[in-house]
Amino acid sequence: MFYAIPLESRPTWRNPPWMTVLLILVNMLVFWGPQRTEEKARDRAAAFYIASPLPAIEVPRFLAWLEETGDKHLPQARALQKAGNQRALLAWMEHEDDFQQRLRSPRFVPAEDPQHADWTAARAQYQSRLPAPFTRHWAMDYGKDAEFRPITWLTATFLHGSTGHLLGNMLFLFLFGFSVELALGRTTYLAFYLLGGLGGSALSAWAYGGTGSYGLGASGAVSALMGMYAVLYRLRRVRFFYQLFFYFNYVTAPALLLLPAWIANELLQHWLSGRGVAYMAHLGGLLAGASLMALVMLVRRRPLEVPTAQVAVPDDGFDTHVANAQRLAQAMKFEQALPQWRAAAKLRPQDQTVLSAWFKTASLWPDSEDFHRAARRIFRLRAHDEQTLQFQHASYRTYFDKAKPGARLQPDDMARLSRRFARAQQWGDAEKLFNALHKTAPAHPELGETLGMLVAALCHAGRREQAAVFRSQLQQLAPGSAALQVLGGV
Repeated sequence: MFYAIPLESRPTWRNPPWMTVLLILVNMLVFWGPQRTEEKARDRAAAFYIASPLPAIEVPRFLAWLEETGDKHLPQARALQKAGNQRALLAWMEHEDDFQQRLRSPRFVPAEDPQHADWTAARAQYQSRLPAPFTRHWAMDYGKDAEFRPITWLTATFLHGSTGHLLGNMLFLFLFGFSVELALGRTTYLAFYLLGGLGGSALSAWAYGGTGSYGLGASGAVSALMGMYAVLYRLRRVRFFYQLFFYFNYVTAPALLLLPAWIANELLQHWLSGRGVAYMAHLGGLLAGASLMALVMLVRRRPLEVPTAQVAVPDDGFDTHVANAQRLAQAMKFEQALPQWRAAAKLRPQDQTVLSAWFKTASLWPDSEDFHRAARRIFRLRAHDEQTLQFQHASYRTYFDKAKPGARLQPDDMARLSRRFARAQQWGDAEKLFNALHKTAPAHPELGETLGMLVAALCHAGRREQAAVFRSQLQQLAPGSAALQVLGGV
């Protein structure tokens, strides 16, 4: 993994980047509007499906189809069936277009089959509960016999697969977009953003066409902004933060050097990774954006005005602490690096990169105060994205296993982590933390809310029987909670 974030340029509110803000709002409205509405309706339909006779009829036939077609993921499907994970199997079946075509055939469950009547009735009810397709309709279709719909090359750039996917793209849209917008002007900037998105979609359609699945996300258009940014600043030395696998640092370098680095990264990831991320869309956006910016700079008689920072930010010593810590760590002087990481974390208490380095260094002394303090800082991060939740859970497991003489968790931290782990579907640790909170602080004001969130998350994930275990506790701690009302249908 390689990425770089510009640190020098900052927006000026004397000339706000309104088009960048508008694009971010449109993306968020689409995701939390029709996409989220469709997702909730599909969740309700999936709940009906799991409770109906359909899994018993269709899942064995789906596994037989996988075996018939020689699918290499058949063992994974059998494991899901054995675990009773009907929701995951349903999602899998609905993304297999060839199987869906077979399912719609009259011979899927023949009329002479004893299960035909039950299957026909349940399938009709399930279909009636499914919402009209929105995401799949406006996303790019990579299916073998997909209809050629170039409009989706554009509409797909305003769709996202998850909250983390959306927020990641919007962060980079803002970081690179405002500089490009201030240089090009709002109208040209919007046109280039859309053209860059089309460029990314065109290359991904060529690279992934016929492979199945579908493509969506603003990353092609955002990559176009990155290409524009590199060409706009050319040889001007710009300060960047970057991460390469597990190594991270700050560097000041000509902006144009980042373009070949980004291109090489996308090609490498495309060759080494699976189809989960459309790296060719990123590459297409980079090439389209760089070409558009180079063209406009050649055509314009007057050179583009490159945005620069208007106000110098006073040096608070953060960069010095980070540089010292990295230098000492490279020299294997970890004990001397520890106070440098601690000082940097104090200045940037929400910086996950610094907190991770402080925590990992302090873990060499699991009985030290630094180890406990770094863990607490990580557990109190405010962000709710998937990456942060995973970071907190991994840190929790390390802390719980290593801390000496034992983990020191405050009741507020137990409540917070239990709710966050429930959201991250880390059910075991979420339940353990709730039980520890209930035992050590039975009068804690957030006890009922924490249990309610755990129960609601279990129900949402289709684990209603597991959630039902907490019914009596929930009636006692949060008798009027929405989670109890949902649980009432168990």
